[in-house]
Amino acid sequence: MPPAIAQAFRAAVNEAARHVGATAPNPPVGCTLLDRDGAILAVGGHHRAGTPHAEIQAINQCRERGLLDRAHTAVVTLEPCNHTGRTGPCSQALLATPVRDVWIGVRDPNPHVEGGGADHLRQHGCDVHVLHPTGPQGEIQAMCRSLLAPFAHFMRTGQPWVTVKQALDATGSMVPPAGRTTFTSAASLDLAHRLRRATDAVITTGSTIRADNPGLNVRRVTDHPERAPRVLAVCTRTGEVDAAYLQAAQDRGFAVQVCTDIAALPDMLGQAGVTWAMVEAGPQLLAEITARNLWHDWLAITAGHGGTDHYSIRVREGDVTPLHLFPELAAVKE
Repeated sequence: MPPAIAQAFRAAVNEAARHVGATAPNPPVGCTLLDRDGAILAVGGHHRAGTPHAEIQAINQCRERGLLDRAHTAVVTLEPCNHTGRTGPCSQALLATPVRDVWIGVRDPNPHVEGGGADHLRQHGCDVHVLHPTGPQGEIQAMCRSLLAPFAHFMRTGQPWVTVKQALDATGSMVPPAGRTTFTSAASLDLAHRLRRATDAVITTGSTIRADNPGLNVRRVTDHPERAPRVLAVCTRTGEVDAAYLQAAQDRGFAVQVCTDIAALPDMLGQAGVTWAMVEAGPQLLAEITARNLWHDWLAITAGHGGTDHYSIRVREGDVTPLHLFPELAAVKE
């Protein structure tokens, strides 16, 4: 893989990652257009469902800059679509440009359309390259797979990818000191809110609500404008949640769902179109999620000395996690 293509993939992933949390139930996708010499002409990302896809964004940028006639290579994190939904087929849009060399990070995980875009481009004269998961292309494809992991899981199962975020003190306790609601650093609090922004749902419990009255909305960073309401899933066996809290959560923009059977939680969230959910709750729910294998990756934030926290990530299956999209977590492992 030429260095210019690797650089283009990184640019496409970074652009797509800016919109994670706004595109559901569509996947986040990035596209970079290059000239024949490998210079980047434009980088586009899918912003939210119903808006132009990443390829169209990049093509439009090139057209507006008067550069479209120089476009030679398209680098796309996900196989271009070859069907018409709320927007037209991206494979057709690329064929309407001078682009005849296409690099694809990941095949479309939708079993009904996989291969359609790549095959259509090949049949109409494009050289199409799909990254390999091993060898020199493996690292770049892993970035694309991390970007797509929640959507790919959702397409396979109809259920969301579930991330557990757990904050601990130096002794491993989840209980903050008296008079405080957290013991992690300001940087970790910012990260937590960026994670909320990236996900489609927050999972908590009635006991957490009673103990902490948490907001659970995005506050320390700017949220995606005009995004669909996030789901707030409240797990409680009795089905009882304070009515005033529920109303306040709705006023904060949540679509609230109460779950009395945790085994039914993944299907309930999937039916609501949630592709990525994050758990913010106490040890009792975390124990149940662990016992039932309802989690996919687990971020532990351990308070350190001098305001520097330690991060660790566990992945239940494989080694791909959307948590690696965040710069401070890109290289973090267990």
